[in-house]
Amino acid sequence: MKIRVNDHITVLTGKDRGKTGIVTKFVRGKVVVEGVNKTIKHIKKQNNQPGERIEFFSPIDISNVAITDSKTGKPSRVGYKIEGNQKFRIAKKSGEKVVANLAKKAAKKASPKETKK
Repeated sequence: MKIRVNDHITVLTGKDRGKTGIVTKFVRGKVVVEGVNKTIKHIKKQNNQPGERIEFFSPIDISNVAITDSKTGKPSRVGYKIEGNQKFRIAKKSGEKVVANLAKKAAKKASPKETKK
């Protein structure tokens, strides 16, 4: 796949056209993007629990998003370049390397893990 988790993307079509966000997960050819395609689900009250509204981000088809070029800030297609024995992704518009947003990965690694006793 040319788009990966933690990539910074731009929405190309639909009601959220032009919005940018970070890919949080994949769901069968679709991507969930933080801050894009917000959906509200209404839940009916049950017995002693009140009704509520749950907000979440619905998946968007992968063909409707593109990587945001780090140099220009505009959507770009993704290509591959091989130097030596390393293969990496590049933005077609500027030729810059595509680097995933590593801030989330670093935060996950820094948080302590729980141990089972």
